[in-house]
Amino acid sequence: MPSASKVVQKTRSTIPGLLIAGAAVGVGFWVNSKQSSLSPLTISLLIGAVLGNLGLIPSFCDAGLKFASRRLLRAGIVVLGLQLSLREVAHLGGKGFIAVIAVATITFFGTQFIAQWLGVSPGLGLLTATGYSICGVSAISAMTGAVDGEEEDATYAIALVTMFGSICIFVLPILGHLFGMGNVRFGLWAGSSVHDVAQVVATSTAYSGESLKGAVIVKLTRVILLAPLVSIFAYKHRKGNTEVSADNAAKTKTSPLPLFIVLFLAMVCVRTTGLLSDHVLADFKNLEKALLAMALVGLGAGVNIKKLRVLGSRPLLLGLLSWLLVMGTSLATIRLIPLDF
Repeated sequence: MPSASKVVQKTRSTIPGLLIAGAAVGVGFWVNSKQSSLSPLTISLLIGAVLGNLGLIPSFCDAGLKFASRRLLRAGIVVLGLQLSLREVAHLGGKGFIAVIAVATITFFGTQFIAQWLGVSPGLGLLTATGYSICGVSAISAMTGAVDGEEEDATYAIALVTMFGSICIFVLPILGHLFGMGNVRFGLWAGSSVHDVAQVVATSTAYSGESLKGAVIVKLTRVILLAPLVSIFAYKHRKGNTEVSADNAAKTKTSPLPLFIVLFLAMVCVRTTGLLSDHVLADFKNLEKALLAMALVGLGAGVNIKKLRVLGSRPLLLGLLSWLLVMGTSLATIRLIPLDF
């Protein structure tokens, strides 16, 4: 157990980065107050990406920005659960569930087929497929722990879902307007095709505030698929590797469903009870926006365009083709989902 002095030192190291993230979020909300069509989440992400790629963020801010992009992101997602109820999830209906499962299944196996066709390693193909089809970085982390995946493969897969998921925030709203999509329909498309939950939130709100609810409901359904998918591969891995080291055995004990997703689902259940007033829910909504906006500053700062060249052409092509696959499949199937959210 870490000593009190180490905890204090670690906490202090996060302060500079959190201050930068907080300042960026302040600018984002100020811009939103002047131009409501610009999401404070999108502005926060842009500020982080611009500052990071121009080298304007000192290295001593890294700890705080990483804390924001990981811890605050998960905290924001947990609070986001209070904006949903199980009754709303049920609105998907039978056809809606089939549509979501179809997108996840086609993307998962299609991405692995593309990886094999391109000559990309099976490990990178599996992790990329998991991230694209379920919930981005969280899914990649869970699958890596379940199958003792290579760190290099995990790093590449995370880079791909971060890059293409971030591109979605800017590209999908443009395509949505070109296709003449309604607000709710666009939210369903974002929820079924974008990778991380935070990216789904940013993409849908960049299009319209009315797009968010449907996007998150569909995304929640995809996230729920993480547990059975990772559990199956964890079982197969254990069965195929009966003699493992103590270190590897410890890795396979990683929960197939991340704690923040469990807490997110718990908050959904709390909302379903109807015990919280509209005033309390509104306060939590503001907290959720602030947490996610700070997380997006950290995510934006971590997207280094120059470093992405290290990936090489084949992994990047895998990411591009898989991205087109999930977007196209979801666009073709969201017609099955009802619009009465």
